[in-house]
Amino acid sequence: MANRVKNQFNLEGKVAIVTGASKGIGESIARGLAEYGAKVVVSSRKQDAVDAVAESFKKDGLEATGIACHVGHEDQLQNLVQETVNQYGGIDILINNAAINPVFGPMVEANSAMFDKIMNVNVKSCLLLGNLCHPIMEKRGGGSVINIASVEGMKPSFGLGIYSVSKAALIMLTKNQAKEWGGQGIRANAICPGLIQTKFSAALWKNDMILKQVETHLPSGRMAQPDEMAGLAVFLASEASAYCTGGVYTADGGHMIAG
Repeated sequence: MANRVKNQFNLEGKVAIVTGASKGIGESIARGLAEYGAKVVVSSRKQDAVDAVAESFKKDGLEATGIACHVGHEDQLQNLVQETVNQYGGIDILINNAAINPVFGPMVEANSAMFDKIMNVNVKSCLLLGNLCHPIMEKRGGGSVINIASVEGMKPSFGLGIYSVSKAALIMLTKNQAKEWGGQGIRANAICPGLIQTKFSAALWKNDMILKQVETHLPSGRMAQPDEMAGLAVFLASEASAYCTGGVYTADGGHMIAG
C-alpha cells in the first residue's frame, strides 16, 4: 500500500489538548500536532495568550482553539476537559506540558510551600488531567498521553533539586498510567527534554558559565530550540508509535551520556 508508513503519522480526526501551550515547547508541539491534522486545544493560564496562539494557527489553515486553564486548580482542569468535549466531541491526545520551577538554588533552601507548589503543578495536575481524560479516551477506543518530563528527572544537576524530584515522579506516573491503561488502548509515554532555549529555562542558558558547560560537554555541542521537540511528540501521539507505551524518550543532545 502506498504511503503505508507515512499515513501512520496522520492525526486527522484526532483531538489534542496541550497544556502550557502559549509559548515554548508547548506551542511548538501544539503546532506540530495541528500540522499533522489534529484539532488542537491550546491551553495555558491566560485566555488572551492562548487565543493569540490559536489565531496564529488558524491563519496557517490549522484547526485550533484556546481554552484558558491554570493546571494547579482542579476545577479549571475539569472545565478544560468539558469545554474540549463540548467543542470537538472527545479527546484522543493529551500533552501534559505545563510546569513551573520558581527557584534556582540548593535544596537546603527549599521550604514546604515551595515543594507543594512545584509538585502540585508538575505532578498532581498530570495525574488529575490524565484521570479526567481516561474515560473519554476509553470510550473512543484508546488514546495517547504524553507527559513532558525532563532529563533532570533522570540525572540531577545543581540548583534544580525539587524540580528534579517532580520530574522523576512524573516519569513514574507515566509508567503507571501505561501499565494500568494499556487494556483500554491508552498509551502513556514521557519525553525528557534537555536544555531548550525557552523563557522557562532562561535562568540556565542566560548563565554564561552554564551555557559554556553545555556547549563544551554535550555531544551535540549546543542547546536545542523548541521546535526540535515537536517531531517526537507527533510520533508518540500518532499510530506510528502504536507499540510504544511506558517509554521514556530523551531529546537532550546527549546530556545523559555526557561526562
